[in-house]
Amino acid sequence: MVGFLIAAGAMALMVAVSLVQALRRASMRMAPEGAEDLIIYRDQLSEVDRDLARGVIPEDEAGRLRTEVERRMLQADRAATRSRPISPVKPVPAALLVIVALLGSGVLYWSIGAPGYPDLPIAGRLATAEADYRNRPHQAALEAKAKPFTPPQGTAQADLDLMDKLRTTVAAHPDDLHGQTLLAESEYKLGNFIGARKAEEAVIRLKGADATAQDYGTLAELMISAAGGIVTPEAEAALNETLKRNPKDGPARFYIGLMAAQIGRPDRTFAMWKPLLDEGPPDAPWITPIRSMIQDVADAAGVQFTLPDAGSSGAGPSASDMANAAQMNPQDRQKMIEGMVAGLESRLMDAGGPVEDWTKLINALGVLGAKDRATAAYAKARAAFEGQPGALSALKAAAVQAGIGG
Repeated sequence: MVGFLIAAGAMALMVAVSLVQALRRASMRMAPEGAEDLIIYRDQLSEVDRDLARGVIPEDEAGRLRTEVERRMLQADRAATRSRPISPVKPVPAALLVIVALLGSGVLYWSIGAPGYPDLPIAGRLATAEADYRNRPHQAALEAKAKPFTPPQGTAQADLDLMDKLRTTVAAHPDDLHGQTLLAESEYKLGNFIGARKAEEAVIRLKGADATAQDYGTLAELMISAAGGIVTPEAEAALNETLKRNPKDGPARFYIGLMAAQIGRPDRTFAMWKPLLDEGPPDAPWITPIRSMIQDVADAAGVQFTLPDAGSSGAGPSASDMANAAQMNPQDRQKMIEGMVAGLESRLMDAGGPVEDWTKLINALGVLGAKDRATAAYAKARAAFEGQPGALSALKAAAVQAGIGG
């Protein structure tokens, strides 16, 4: 800190000296243009008179020389008349201006700068990030700091009684896979992430080698939710197990990128999120959070990146569809939209599909006012994605938006 202050003071002093010298030069009146020439020409006239007196030049030559010198003197005199001297700069106000400028720059730096903050080279940043990675809080520590779980306001007492019975039954039969699966899903729906995490761990324990990427992905999401959004070492281990079984798993790749951002490695975050953003689909649950953060991540990583415009899912109308719809009358346009929604509905109800298509269908049916069909689609989608908290959360949000509850 002392070294910095000495260096900053020395630079400020040099700047002050330079400013003072500039002001001093400006304060001196500039000699009128041509003044020096007039002095020279007067000397030349005197020299002509001396040469004539000594007999060095004849009278007619002396007259010619006088005429030429006097002509030049007239030109120099006119030039001096046209020139304007610089107004002098008053020394006291100038000095005050320099002092105010220097003091103002010092105050500005002290208020928005970082006095005493050392340089942070890349090697130091990487070392800090590695230390933050090793010293992350563990799952148990973060869950211990969480507030005790209380059911959401407005939860029916009958539902709470059923949850108590389910917990009691599962506690009496801890090796019942179906019971643990149902408990994990029910606790998640209720918002009890710690209870859901414990039940999901039991599900994986009971499945053993048969545990799927989906099982580990669900466990990781529950751990992160229970830890307040922090990717703990235990959650990271579950994410790694997910990616071992399915390297293309979107949520797992998103959370690994989030973990890198949390420890100060935006370069790794960008490397993980950019492919996810490119792959889509645009309405995947992880696309919105990526789009909201990736520009800042790229800037922090020093990557030249411009966030592209949001695309649209391939399950919706194409650009040509929209162009055609714009030329239709309202009745035909409505029929066209209903036809596309009906096609999506028929495909999903018969063969199923990704959660993104289900959420799009539920939203579309809600817009069309087909609440019964939206409810049926929601029920079938929930059954298809049972035990997947991330998918169920997206479906619930779509149902609420469609006006059929959640």
